[in-house]
Amino acid sequence: MDINVKVKENLQIRPFYLFFIITSIQIGIGILGFPKIVYQEALQDSWISILFTFFYIVAVVIVMFMILNQYKNADIYGIQVDIFGKWIGKILGTIYILYFGITLFSILITYMEVVRISIFPSISNLALGGLLLCLVVYSVLGGIRVVVGVCTLFFLGTQWLFLLLIQPAMEVDFTHLQPMFVTPFPDLLEGAKVSSYTFMGFELLLVIYPFIKNKKKAKLPTFLAVSWSTITILLLTMLVIGYFSHNQILRREWALLGLFKIQNFTFIERFDYVVVTEWMLVIITNMILLMWAMTYGMKRLYNISQKTTLYLISIILLIACIFVDEHFQIQKVIDTSSQIGLWIVYVYPFFLLPIVLFKKRKQRKKEKKHAK
Repeated sequence: MDINVKVKENLQIRPFYLFFIITSIQIGIGILGFPKIVYQEALQDSWISILFTFFYIVAVVIVMFMILNQYKNADIYGIQVDIFGKWIGKILGTIYILYFGITLFSILITYMEVVRISIFPSISNLALGGLLLCLVVYSVLGGIRVVVGVCTLFFLGTQWLFLLLIQPAMEVDFTHLQPMFVTPFPDLLEGAKVSSYTFMGFELLLVIYPFIKNKKKAKLPTFLAVSWSTITILLLTMLVIGYFSHNQILRREWALLGLFKIQNFTFIERFDYVVVTEWMLVIITNMILLMWAMTYGMKRLYNISQKTTLYLISIILLIACIFVDEHFQIQKVIDTSSQIGLWIVYVYPFFLLPIVLFKKRKQRKKEKKHAK
């Protein structure tokens, strides 16, 4: 396989679309239950844990750009083959694909659980899973530009949901956020660690980078995207902590969803129904991006057409979601995705960077010798 990817001009995308891609994948289904998870570890100082996560992510993104800039137009699949050789590189690339698959599956089954509990208790996993996967297949078949277009439109089309939180925001009790700076440092770090699953998704930069038209301008939208996601998650978490009491937060599986129930108008009583339905646009973009990354990876590593991989993975996911419908099973899948992602997303780039720099430095020395 070629290390550097040759991308046709009609398939290239402008750098500012990275903002929509990364924010679309970071703000997903996990945000509904995130406030409770981080609050269990860091209590009212959860905002500090979120900031720790943000600064660490910025460091990871810088490392990712340093790795990518060592190559003309390579992605993570090609870089690993170049560094570790054909077989080990393909094995590591396959691990990335499996990670994307587990994450996609965790998003799918979590959203189906939210729908079952909130709106349709008796809906079949087969019917709902089939509907969602049909939308994913249809979008991915359109190619990378359609995928990016869907992410952009769905991002813009779902931001109005946060306006529904104005009423609970006006009723926040700021004493719930006090006293500040009392949580032990190890608990703050544990809060940052459990935040890793919600903030995952920016690693797609390593896959989609070759499709960026003007790579010199790719950094700004990437950092803006990570900042936007962090600010959104930070404000929503503080809103949940400020509105609900300690016991109320711990009792609610999806504390953020509970805030939407507070808002009501004369013409609609249960706004959480609207939110759960509209949130499908959010998780669809998550699934589309992950599915595209998997099909693209199979094409790069094993020369299997994206269409074949797309249909095969969709069938596997549809069958799997039938058997995983209990909460403890869903939580196990989420935990597995979180644990794998912790190493692949947050640790592995720091291991890969020095190896890439060493090899490239060695290659440059050889080229100078041959030039002489």
